[in-house]
Amino acid sequence: MTKPFPYKLYLVISQEACCGRDMLWVAEQAVKGGVDLVQIREKNKSYPDFLESSLRLKEILDRYRVPLIVNDNPLVAVNCNAYGVHVGNSDLPPSEIKKKWPDCNMTGYSVEYLEQLSGTEIQFADYLGVSPVFSTPTKTDTVTEWGLEGIAKIKSITDKPLVAIGGINETNAQEVIQAGADCLAVVSAICAADNPTIAAQTLRNLIETA
Repeated sequence: MTKPFPYKLYLVISQEACCGRDMLWVAEQAVKGGVDLVQIREKNKSYPDFLESSLRLKEILDRYRVPLIVNDNPLVAVNCNAYGVHVGNSDLPPSEIKKKWPDCNMTGYSVEYLEQLSGTEIQFADYLGVSPVFSTPTKTDTVTEWGLEGIAKIKSITDKPLVAIGGINETNAQEVIQAGADCLAVVSAICAADNPTIAAQTLRNLIETA
């Protein structure tokens, strides 16, 4: 049975994405604007640094009751008491996460090929990351650019909640929701915005009215 997934606007954040500003400040401003789920993605930090950043971010998010998801590092996720973990096609599979971390509240799984939808790992995921919808400079290791048609196709195959990510901004947010996404995930549309609160508010309003 698919778990409820009430989230609408998902921030994927790293220190690098924040353009020299404090990541914790950007995250808090974004949450004030309507972000209701946050993932920390630090591909280049050491384990101690990643853990420290995650602990500090979680402390802020807890004040707003916004869950923290950790990208591709179940050890960091467990040790900062995160809500869940997100993995890609070449990371530790969702089935292994459920075995090693039975108390994990949420496991996200990136979909890069249609074949994944008929594989066994899908059943262990609580939501699917459709990645990327549009090509983007923040993610250079991707295989498929799904487009709006890809979202609609995946929606027709699975009942898992779909989180769309990749090149999403205020010019295309409503189209992506209308194509079948349940939630929008963004990086630069908020992290690089002059005012992350207003950027988040704008996106959230577009989602709610799509």
